[in-house]
Amino acid sequence: MAIGTIMIANRGEIAVRIIRAARKLGCRTVQVYSAADRDMLAVRLADQAVEIGPAKPSKSYLNIEAVLRAAQQTGADAIHPGYGFLAENPAFAAAVEADGRIFIGPQAATIRMMGDKAAARAAAIRAGVPVVPGSDGVVNPAEALAVAARIGFPIMIKAAAGGGGRGIRIAQTPDELATLFPQAGAEARAAFGDDSLYLERFVGRARHIEVQVLGDGHAAVHLFERECSLQRRRQKVWEEAPASALPPPVRSALCASAVRLAEACQYRGAGTLEYLYDDESGGFFFIEMNTRIQVEHPVTEMITGIDLVEEMIRIAAGERLRLTQHDIVCRGHAIEVRINAEDAARQFAPSPGTVSGLVVPGGFGVRFDSFLYAGYTVPPFYDSLLGKLIVWDATREGALARMRGALDELKVEGIATTIPMHTILSKDPAVVAGQVHTRWLEAWLETAELQAAASKGEVA
Repeated sequence: MAIGTIMIANRGEIAVRIIRAARKLGCRTVQVYSAADRDMLAVRLADQAVEIGPAKPSKSYLNIEAVLRAAQQTGADAIHPGYGFLAENPAFAAAVEADGRIFIGPQAATIRMMGDKAAARAAAIRAGVPVVPGSDGVVNPAEALAVAARIGFPIMIKAAAGGGGRGIRIAQTPDELATLFPQAGAEARAAFGDDSLYLERFVGRARHIEVQVLGDGHAAVHLFERECSLQRRRQKVWEEAPASALPPPVRSALCASAVRLAEACQYRGAGTLEYLYDDESGGFFFIEMNTRIQVEHPVTEMITGIDLVEEMIRIAAGERLRLTQHDIVCRGHAIEVRINAEDAARQFAPSPGTVSGLVVPGGFGVRFDSFLYAGYTVPPFYDSLLGKLIVWDATREGALARMRGALDELKVEGIATTIPMHTILSKDPAVVAGQVHTRWLEAWLETAELQAAASKGEVA
């Protein structure tokens, strides 16, 4: 390994995850942290920890100068950005390389191209990957109306620099398009500093399918697909691998298209290509690429036995892919649920506070990726994700049963979490049958069943 010390420019569970992978490879670790994160588990686990600023992300985790200064002070050879914060910031990747350090991720040019959704769409078209009918790049209001007239309503207005569901609106008519277009632009400008927009036809009952890839800048392989259709406000809450709804020929074509696009953009590291799958037509359409490790990467690790973070580090150190496509085999079924500090029965109100008690489930096929410990105080300044409960079994039915048992065992005391919601979801007939789509969960959250559970105190 050409990397001796890795600095983690992130927080929470992904920071702990990276530290553990680095430790296995014999790398020393440095954890940066904000003033609000002094007691974070990653700070305790790392070989060295450096405070880089106050709680506000713009003054700490998003402060490129502060992060680089910490790397210089500690002699870090490489920086792993995790997900979120600076992970998909091409300026950060370029600054790390310019500072003589290794960015554990793609090259800045790749992040820039694939992070611009309009540019990524154009790259997909060049690589022969199917895309949702839409505009050829960024459009202005007049061009948007012309595109909508050509491809038909409903239309999805999307931020070119978007992510996390921000800068998106759905228009049913030309009048709605004229009204919603500037709204989407204003939201995109506030969230990303860029109000560029493009259009796609809206696929109403689509499934969200994504393909995990690894590339070394020359060759690429896929590690099969995940289904992430259970979403709230376009934020994923439950993920599975593989996607049980896909017929084998569609799975093969989908995964092959992802490898084709990854190789076309000379992708380096772990990345995810996201698609919409239309159950009725059997068609799939590329929508975007995440040029980083994903929150839901553990389900892919569970079905393939491959440590994605370790492979990222090895590739960044200059190693070529250690795996051929033939080496990668899908075994069994894995499910992940995101455990957030939120009260699902009360409009997902945030629930920061002190964890007074913690019981972590165990046993064969059970994994809990988290940064919690009893006595830890969850700060109110960041994303509410506390951890991910992941299970594996030979069949989907077995994985669902194992998930129900693990959810019963998992106890996070002192704060409200989404554990009770997942317990109810895991028994829902539609979820058990795999009959869901990207709009299913939001309708389910309004059902009498969830509200009745709340009134009985079963959801807190």
